[in-house]
Amino acid sequence: MEIKAIHDAFLTCSGISTDTRKIQPKSMFVAIKGERFDANTFAAEALEKGASYVVIDNKDYYIDPRTILVRDSLEALQELARYHRNYLKLPIIALTGSNGKTTTKELIHAVLKQKFNAKATVGNLNNHIGVPLTLLSFTNETEIGIVEMGANHQKEIEFLCTIATPDYGYITNFGKAHLEGFGGTEGVIKGKSELYGYLGANNKMAFINLNDAIQAEKGQSLRRYEFGVQQPKAAVNIAQVSAKPFVEVSFDGVTIASKLIGLYNASNINAAIAIGKYFDISNEKIKQAIESYTPENNRSQILHKGGNEIILDAYNANPSSMAVAIENFLQLDKPNKIAILGDMFELGSESAAEHKALVTSVADVDDVDFIFIGREFSNNSLEREHFTFYESFDALAEFLDAHPLSGKTMLIKGSRGMALERVLDHLT
Repeated sequence: MEIKAIHDAFLTCSGISTDTRKIQPKSMFVAIKGERFDANTFAAEALEKGASYVVIDNKDYYIDPRTILVRDSLEALQELARYHRNYLKLPIIALTGSNGKTTTKELIHAVLKQKFNAKATVGNLNNHIGVPLTLLSFTNETEIGIVEMGANHQKEIEFLCTIATPDYGYITNFGKAHLEGFGGTEGVIKGKSELYGYLGANNKMAFINLNDAIQAEKGQSLRRYEFGVQQPKAAVNIAQVSAKPFVEVSFDGVTIASKLIGLYNASNINAAIAIGKYFDISNEKIKQAIESYTPENNRSQILHKGGNEIILDAYNANPSSMAVAIENFLQLDKPNKIAILGDMFELGSESAAEHKALVTSVADVDDVDFIFIGREFSNNSLEREHFTFYESFDALAEFLDAHPLSGKTMLIKGSRGMALERVLDHLT
C-alpha cells in the first residue's frame, strides 16, 4: 500500500501504538519485530482491543481489510512519520545532547505552551521508534513541536533529522555518554553535531549556548540565535545564575527561582529562556512557566524520607553528569552528607579508567561519606576512611536494613540499569 493511503487511514484513527498493552479505541497498531518477539503475532489482539487498523509485514497474519501489509513495519512507521510531518508543515525544534535533554525539553515545552499549542516528546521516546511516534502525535491543532533525539552511535541523529526535518535545533552539551557506541569523546562530538550538519545544509536555525566552547565553535557557520551567561553580545544575556541548591537565574531585570537543583541545570533553564524570547514570549510568562516546572521520574528530585533529605538523580549517569552532580553536592552547606553512587554503563573500553578517575577525584573530600555500588566501582576501589564499596545493590540493601540512615543529606545517582531509586525502600 502506498504511504499516502496508509496516511489517509491513519488520519481516521485516534492515535498510533507499537504496544498492544497501550491500544486505544480506533487507533492504529504497527507490528514491529523485536529481538525476542514478533509483534505480527499480536495483530489480532490489537483489533480485538479496538484498533481500527493494524500494520504488519508478515502476510501469514493478514486478517481482513483492516490489516495493512507492508514490506517492513518499522520502515513503514518511519516513512509514515516523515509524510505526516510534511503534511502538517508545522515548525519543529529538535533537541539532542549528552545530558539534560529531557529536562531541557520539558522546560522549553512549558515556556512555549504559554503562547502556542505546543507538543513535545513524551518521556524519553527519542530513538528510531520514539521520534516517529512523537511526530505522529502531532495534529492539525499543534502549532509547534519539540522533538527529543537520543543516540548511542554515529549517524543516528543524522537519520532522525531526515524523518523530523527540524526547522530549529539545540544541542544541550557534548559529554562522556555512550562512549562505547560513539567510539570515545570525539565520536560523541561528531555524532551529536550531526544535528548541526542538517541545520547547516538546510539553512535552518541553531540555538547556541556561548558558554559551551564546543557549541560556539561547531555552530560558527550556522544561522544562529545565541545566549549565555554574561555574554553581552548574545541575543539573550543571562546576568547571573546561582544554586543554593535550587537554581536562580536573572535576566532583563527578572529573577527566576526554579525547582531544579544544581548549577548544571542553569544551562537547561537558559536555553528555555532563549527559545522563549526568540518566539516572542514575555519575560513574565517565561518566569511563570519555569517556576511552575517540577522535575520528576528520578531526575534531580528533592525528597524526604526516614529523616533524610535526598537528592534523587537516579534516572541516568555518565562521567560528565556524575561529575557535575557531585560538584554541586559538595557545594551544599549541609551537615552529614553522604553520596550513594552507582556504576556508569555504556562506557566500553574506557569504563575502568572513567570509574577510577571519578573515585580518585573525590579521594581527598573529607566532609562527605561515599558509598559506591557496582562491579566497575568495586574493581577500581581506593582505601579511604570515608569510602565504602558494594559490588551489588543487594549488599548495600542488607547494610541499610541493618544500619538505618537518619539525619543525612543524600545524593543518589547512577545509571538507569542500577535502579538506585530502590535505596528509598531501605530508608525507614
